[in-house]
Amino acid sequence: MTPEHQRLADAKDKKSPWRRFGPYLSERQWGTVREDYSPDGNAWNYVTHDMARSYAYRWGEEGIGGVSDDDQLLCLGLGLWNGQDPILKERLFGLSGPEGNHGEDVKEVYYYLENTPTHSYMRMLYKYPHRAFPYEWLVQENAQRGRSRPEFELLDTATFHEDRYFDVFIEYAKAGPDDLLIQYSVVNRGPEPATVHVLPQIWFRNTWAWGYDDYRPALSTSAKGTITVEHREFDNLRLFCEQEPELLFCENATNVPRLYQGTSAEKFFKDGINEYLLHGNKDAVNAEGNGTKAAAHYTLTVASGQTQVVRLRLGSADLAKPFDDFDRILQQRRGETDAFYQVIQKDLQNADARNVQRQAFAGMLWSKQFYYYDVAEWLKGDPAMPPPPAQRRKGRNSGWQHLNNADIVSMPDKWEYPWYAAWDLAFHCLPLAQLDSEFAKNQLRLLLRDWYMHPNGQLPAYEWALADVNPPVHAWATWRVYKIEQKQRGGEGDTAFLESVFHRLLLNFTWWVNRKDQHNNNIFQGGFLGLDNIGVFDRNAKLPHGYYIEQADGTSWMAMYTLNMMRMALELTKTNPVYQDLASKFFEHFLYIAGAMTDTDNAGLDLWDDEDEFYYDVLNTPTGRHPLKVRSIVGLIPLFAVEVLDEDLLQEAPRFVKRMNWFLDNRPALASLVSRWQEPGKGDRHLLSLLRGHRVKRLLKRMLDEAEFLSEYGVRALSRYHASHPYVYHTPEEDFTINYEPGESATDLFGGNSNWRGPIWFPINFLLIESLQRFHHYYGDDFKVEFPTSSGQYSTLLEIADALTARLTKLFLRDEKGQRPTFGDDKRMQNDPNFRDYLLFYEYFHGDTGRGLGANHQTGWTGLIAKLLQPRS
Repeated sequence: MTPEHQRLADAKDKKSPWRRFGPYLSERQWGTVREDYSPDGNAWNYVTHDMARSYAYRWGEEGIGGVSDDDQLLCLGLGLWNGQDPILKERLFGLSGPEGNHGEDVKEVYYYLENTPTHSYMRMLYKYPHRAFPYEWLVQENAQRGRSRPEFELLDTATFHEDRYFDVFIEYAKAGPDDLLIQYSVVNRGPEPATVHVLPQIWFRNTWAWGYDDYRPALSTSAKGTITVEHREFDNLRLFCEQEPELLFCENATNVPRLYQGTSAEKFFKDGINEYLLHGNKDAVNAEGNGTKAAAHYTLTVASGQTQVVRLRLGSADLAKPFDDFDRILQQRRGETDAFYQVIQKDLQNADARNVQRQAFAGMLWSKQFYYYDVAEWLKGDPAMPPPPAQRRKGRNSGWQHLNNADIVSMPDKWEYPWYAAWDLAFHCLPLAQLDSEFAKNQLRLLLRDWYMHPNGQLPAYEWALADVNPPVHAWATWRVYKIEQKQRGGEGDTAFLESVFHRLLLNFTWWVNRKDQHNNNIFQGGFLGLDNIGVFDRNAKLPHGYYIEQADGTSWMAMYTLNMMRMALELTKTNPVYQDLASKFFEHFLYIAGAMTDTDNAGLDLWDDEDEFYYDVLNTPTGRHPLKVRSIVGLIPLFAVEVLDEDLLQEAPRFVKRMNWFLDNRPALASLVSRWQEPGKGDRHLLSLLRGHRVKRLLKRMLDEAEFLSEYGVRALSRYHASHPYVYHTPEEDFTINYEPGESATDLFGGNSNWRGPIWFPINFLLIESLQRFHHYYGDDFKVEFPTSSGQYSTLLEIADALTARLTKLFLRDEKGQRPTFGDDKRMQNDPNFRDYLLFYEYFHGDTGRGLGANHQTGWTGLIAKLLQPRS
C-alpha cells in the first residue's frame, strides 16, 4: 500500500481528515446564478469581472490555483502583478456569455499537472505575460466576431510574442491534514530580466455580513512574515511567509463607494491590496496589521531562463522552524505521488499515454469545488441586506426551495461551468472511481439526498435552471462505479452503497414515468436532455399549437434506465431475495418501452423508420405524426439500452426467472423483442436490447460510415450527410434548418456555447463503446460488421469498440509527426517545449480535424479519456 493509499484509508475510516483542505475554490464566482439578485435573472451583468475585485461574495470564493477547507471558511490563492496591468491578477479573466461569440469563455493559459485524491500533493501551471494583459482587446475582438468565426484567444494576441511571459508553477504539499506547504516557482521564459510582484493571499469567506451570524474571524500579524489565523473552527493556525515580505491587510467586504456610490461602515475593502499596490493608496490597507483578507508582497526580478521561488506554510503556530523540513517534505510528497500513479498505471506502458492520463486525473481532482446554494435563502434575501425584487420569488428556481447545497462537488469546468450538472457528474464518477472510489460513490449519493433531489423525485440539473431535464444516467454510473470498485477489492462489492442508491433511484424513476410519458404509452418526451442545439426546435421550450415531440433519445435513455435498475436489483438479490420482484418490475417495464418503440400493438408509434433504417424523433401535430428525419446521435442512443445476463446469475434468482418466463409466454408480441431468449448466446448468455441483430447492423452501417457519423477521431453528433443535404422542417411561420457544423455552433440556442450538430463528444462515444462491448459479450466473434462501411473489411463488435477507443485517444496522443490533433494548427502548442506536453481537455472536438473546442478545462466528462487509456484486462 502506497502512502497515498494509506491516507485514503485513514480518511475513509475517519482516522485523519486528509481531505479537509483541497482545491475547493471556484475559478469564477462572478456571473453565477448564486450571486445574482437582479429582478430579471441577468446573472452575467449583476456581478461582472470588473466588479469582482470589489464585491464580497455571498455564496462562494474564487482564486487562481486556490485552496480552502471543505467548508470554505479559510481560503488561499495567488495574486500577481507585472507592473503593467490595470488591475491585480487575482482571478482568471474571461468573457461572459453575452460577450463571447460562442458564449462564455475563459481567456487565460493554465494547466492542471498533478493531484492526488487526498490533495496531499498538487501542482498546476499558470502562464502570466510580462506585457499588460489584453483585457480590452479580447473583449472587443470577440464582440466583432460572428458565430461563423472561431473564438479569439489569449494566445492569438501578441501578448506572448518573444516568449515574454512567466511560467508560475503552483505547488501544495501536506505535511499533515492541517499543515500545508505552498511553493510558487516563477520562471522567466523571456529574453531579458523581468519583474513580477507575487502576492500569496489568505482570506475568510464573508459569513458575517448577511444578518445570520455576526461572528467575525480575524487575520493579524505579531511577528515579521507571520499571519495569525483567528477563527473558531481552526485551532492555533498561522501562515508563515519566508523572507519576511511586506504584509498587507484589508477586509473581505464590498467596496460600496466604488460599486454603488454609497457609504459604508467599513474602512477597508476587498480591493484594498489592489488599490495600495497599483495606485499607491496607503489608506486602502490597514496599517495596524489586521483584517479578514491579507497578502504577502514579494517583488521578484527574474533573469532570462531563471527561476525564483516563494515559500509559505500554513500550519500550527507551534512550528518553531517552519522551513527547515520544507524541501524534504515537498520532495517526499512528489515521490509518493509518483508511487501512487505507478500503481494506477501499472498496465499502461506508453509514456505519452501515461502523461495524458495523469494530467486528465489531475484535472478531475483539481475540479472539485465547494458548492453552496440555499435556494430559499437566496430567493428571500438576507436580513442585513436590502430586500431583493419581489418578482424573484416566482422567478428562477422558485420551485426548488428545498435545495440546500454546501458540499464538495465535482465540477464540469471551474471557470466556464462552476456549478454541477447532473449528467456530467455521472460521467465524472468513472475516472474518479479509478483513483478514489469512496469519493465517486459519495458524489453519486449526493444528488439523491433530500436536500438535492426534488421531493417529487427529479434530480437538479444545474443552477441556471434546476428543473431542466438531463439524461437519466445516474443508475448507469452507479452500476459502473460499483463494478470498478468491486474489481479493485478483489470481487467484493459494496452492496450497502448499491442498495442505498437503488432505493433513491426508485423515486427518480417514478418521476420520469409520471412526468415524461405524457400519454402513458411508454414513449418519453424528456425535453432538453442536455443536448443543447441538436434538435430542429428548442426541445426545452413548449411548442406552439399543442405540438409535442416523441423523443427517440428520451425513450432510449429510459429503456437503458430500466435495464440498469434491473441489473442492480439482480445483484442485490444475491443477499436479499426480495429484490427479485423489483428486477421483474424493471424487466417488464423495459419490454413495454421496447414494444412501444417498435409498435408491437400497431398503435402507430414506431420511432424506427423502415425506409431510412434509422430512429428519429417524431413531431405530433393536429395533422398527425411527422418524423423529424435528422440523422443525429438521437437515432444511435437506442444502442445504449443493452444488457447481457449470464446463466449463473439467473440461477440465483429463480423467482425472477419464473415471472420472466410467464411474461414471455403470455406476452408473445413483447417476447419477440428479446433476442433468442430461449437460445443462449456465447457462454450461455441472454440478451436484452431495444435492437435485434438486424437493426444493430443497420444502425452501425450509418454510424460506421465515414461519409456520415464516423470521424477519424470518433463518432460525430450529427451525420456529415447533412453538410450537403441540410434538413429543413417547414411551418407556416418559418422554416427550421439543421446543417452539419463540425466546429463551433452557428446557432445561439442555449447561449451558443456548445454544439451538438457535428462535433465529437466524449460521453456519447464512451457509451457507444460500452454498448458495442456488451453486444459482443453476447454475440461473440461470429457477429461481424463492415468497418468502416463500404471498406469491404469486417470486424467483430469488440474490435470496432477498440478501434473507436483508439480514434478518441488519438485526439490527445502524439502522432507519427509528433502532433496532437486536439491542438489543431496552433504551432506554439504543437511544437513549443513549454507548451506541447501540457494538455487541455476540451468540452468537445471538431468533427473533421479533431481540434479541441468549447470549454478547455472540461476534465469533467472529457476526463473519460483516463478510463479509455486504461488497458482492458
